[in-house]
This record gives sequence, C-alpha cells and structure tokens, in this order.
Amino acid sequence: MSDQRKSAFATVNPATGETLAEFPAIEGEEVDAALDTADRAFGAWRARPVEDRAAVVGRAAELMKERKESLARIITLEMGKLISEARGEVDLAASILTYYAEHGPGFAADEPLDVAEGEAYLVNEPLGVLLGVMPWNFPLYQVVRFAGPNLVLGNTVLVKHAGICPQSALALESLFQDAGAPAGVYTNLFVSHDEVSRIIDSPLVRGASLTGSEKAGAQVAERAGRNMKPSLLELGGSDVFIVLDGEGLERTVGAAVAGRMANTGQSCVASKRFIVVAEVYDDFVAGMRRSFEALAAGDPSDDSTTLGPLSSEQAASDLVDQIRETVDQGAELVTGGRRLDRPGAYVEPTILTGVKPGMRAYGEELFGPAAVIYRVADEDEAVALANDSQYGLGGSVFCADVERGRRVAERVETGMVWVNHPTSTQPDLPFGGIKRSGYGRELSKLGMQEFVNRKLVRILPPDAELRGIAG
Repeated sequence: MSDQRKSAFATVNPATGETLAEFPAIEGEEVDAALDTADRAFGAWRARPVEDRAAVVGRAAELMKERKESLARIITLEMGKLISEARGEVDLAASILTYYAEHGPGFAADEPLDVAEGEAYLVNEPLGVLLGVMPWNFPLYQVVRFAGPNLVLGNTVLVKHAGICPQSALALESLFQDAGAPAGVYTNLFVSHDEVSRIIDSPLVRGASLTGSEKAGAQVAERAGRNMKPSLLELGGSDVFIVLDGEGLERTVGAAVAGRMANTGQSCVASKRFIVVAEVYDDFVAGMRRSFEALAAGDPSDDSTTLGPLSSEQAASDLVDQIRETVDQGAELVTGGRRLDRPGAYVEPTILTGVKPGMRAYGEELFGPAAVIYRVADEDEAVALANDSQYGLGGSVFCADVERGRRVAERVETGMVWVNHPTSTQPDLPFGGIKRSGYGRELSKLGMQEFVNRKLVRILPPDAELRGIAG
C-alpha cells in the first residue's frame, strides 16, 4: 500500500501538530462493493414503513445525546473546535435528527392536488443511493443535515468525509449502525477525490451533495450534470454584518464577535464583512478590538480556553498569507495578523480596515479569526457594498427599528438574512445560498425535497373525456 493511501485520512491534533492515527483509503473493487451493498440495501430500506425509518433516525439522535462527551472530544481532537462549541455541535446535530424523526413522515406523505375532475396527488419517492461529500469544520452537523432527511425519505447514503476527520466519520457510521440502520443504509467511505468522480459516474448512484470549497463544488456539479443527476452545493460565504445605528451597541459588538469567532471563524456562515454606518464606526471598531485582544489561546479541550487553533497548519498559513498580502496592498491592520508563538495552528484574532476592491480580503473568503470592517454613510451604501460579492450565503442586519431591518434584509442578495442576530441555523429553517455560495436547500421541509421524485399520480374515471396530449 502506498504512502499516499496511508495518509489519505489522518487525525492530526491541530493544537500540537501531532499525528495520532492514520486510516488507508479504499479504491477500485472495495468501492464497487460498497456501492453494490448500498444499492441492494435501498430496495429493502425504501420498502419499510416511513415510521420505521424515522424510528432509526430518532434512535440515532438518542445515541448521539448519550455519547455527547465522547463525540465532542473527537471533534475537538481532530479539528480544534473549542470543547464547549463541540458539545453544542453534538446538541445541534441530535436536534436535527430528532426533528426529521418527528416531522419527516409528514413531509414524506402524499400531497393531494386540487383538480376539477377525478383525483391527483404527488407521491414523494426516494431516488436511491446518494453520495455526500462532507467538510471538516462541522464533522457531525454537516453530515446529519444531509443524512437525516434522506434516510427518513428512504434513500441510502454514502458519506465521503474530510481527510482530517476520520474518527468523527467512523463514530457517525457506528452510531447509525447501533441505531438499527441495516448494512448499506449509511456507509462511510474513505476514498480519494478521484474515486468521488467515479462514484458519481456509477449508475447505482442517483445524486450528490457537497459542502465544501468552490473548486470541489464545481467538480461535483460538473460530474453530476454530465451524468444527468441532481446535486446540491453549500459552498463558501462572506457573510455581511450590517450595523445601521448605535442602539444597544454593546450587544451588537458582542453579537459581531460571536458571529465572527464561532468555530474560530471557520464557518461558511460566520460574519466576515462588517459594514457599519459612520456615526458608530469608531466605537464599533474599538469594541471589536477590545474583545478580540481579550481572547485567550490555549488547549481547545480545556473549558477555559477562548481561542482555539485553526483546523490545520495549512489553514493557518493560508489565512496569514491573505492578511499579509491585503496589508501590503494598502489595508490597515488594526490588530492581530500573525501566528501565535506557540505550537499548533494558532492565528491572532485580526481586524482589517480600509480594504478596497482589488485587495485579497475584499473578494476572498477569510476562513478564520479575521474580520474586515467597512465604514458607510447610510443604508443604501451598506446594501450596495453587501451585494458587491461573489458570495450569497447568509447575512445579518442590526438596528433598533425592526421594520427598517426587514426592509434592508430584503434587499441583501443572499439565501438567508437574520435581523438582530448573526446568521445561524436550526432544524426547522431552510439553509442554503445563491451565487458562488451554491444552490439547493437543506433543513426544514425543503431538506426532504432535494433528492426526491415528486411523482404525479392522476386518476380519472373510465369515461373521462380524452384531451389533447402535450409534451
């Protein structure tokens, strides 16, 4: 077995740089065998009553709660998430599984249509085997928002997790197996990117979902399109955080810090571009700086730590390069911008101002503890700047006048906008973006309508009038 295969999936503690475990990738016949098992499992799984499938997903939620601490510590070990946030991720993932266990059967039910004669209804049928290509930043949450609704619907899923989260991947596979999912219903695949393309090409696979980079998303979308298969993409984001007045500024600054620093800034929907009206700009920048400089780096598994490492050495290096080049291009470095003098992938919390079009931090996503703050004259300038982005995932608007917040939110070109709260997520709200942030929606009822055959059944009496046929 080659060294490349040995190192394809590895647990490397980002707080220390120590490689703790390695797992070989599979290829060729081993992958084909997994596809065949998932395809054969689909026939029996879809035939089971939806309530039975929902019960398995519900049991997975219960097991996730029981295993909360062990799952959280795996997440922290593999990608450096603060342990308190890792526990929160387990809670969120469990709530998503519970949501679909409880509401999924209703979402999957036949939908009657109002017709003048006879009967018509939609049957929500599963498609078959689905491939999910998952990222490292939320090793549980991202997976269950794909797997939960599709398992209840009757699809079977193959999950290709990120290379730095192999133990999280195995823990999830074991959890679904222990919850009663038959072999092939939920399958973890340690496969290379080349194998992903071959899997999508397989006639046994009926759709693909990816959460990750634009480059990976484009590759999956192209491959799925070539094979006439549906796909769903949740890609990068450069979420705006618009501040329109100084009412409750202390809370607004607290929300800004929380929105930027959650998961050490490594979230697609983290607040990244802060657009602030001139009359409160200086106070806002000062408040953000105080909060950023008060964060204490340390072991992410220690509850007292408030600044964890980035997920990898490469992630830290890339972020510092983006910051340095933006400053070289003329931006002002208010605070931070450097690696911390300690082992691990730590970067100082950073604030940039004076960022202009053409600078790296203007057009690129900063995936880590770095905020860009802009001064604007009014809400029209704020909206224009917010929409001057290739991304369109989430955003937020802060102001005392809720109706004003609603008006501005409706002008922001994103898939999601929150008023007086940083962009967030919950099981009953749809999640997804536009532009280069991807397409499709996960969570809520919409999460069960991406990989489904919404088949029309039309019933007329034997003596019904024959009408023209169109196609």
